[in-house]
Amino acid sequence: MDINGQDLIRACSAIGAGIAVISGIGTGIGQGNAAGYGASAVGRNPGARGQIMSTMLLGQAVAETTGLYGLVVALLLLFVHPLG
Repeated sequence: MDINGQDLIRACSAIGAGIAVISGIGTGIGQGNAAGYGASAVGRNPGARGQIMSTMLLGQAVAETTGLYGLVVALLLLFVHPLG
């Protein structure tokens, strides 16, 4: 089997894209923790529901950016060809 440099770069790009998408696991765990703690806090103090929900949603948006960055990196690795 003859593997040239272009094939090696494409293979490594595919592997790197797969690794980049794994960042979605951390995003899911972070958002799940935020939602769980937010629900727990509302259960303890229903009067502060508005403040708790807005803080929780802001935290989830920050956690989501990690997953989106991983997705963007994966798409760039798969569809932008450095060799022309």
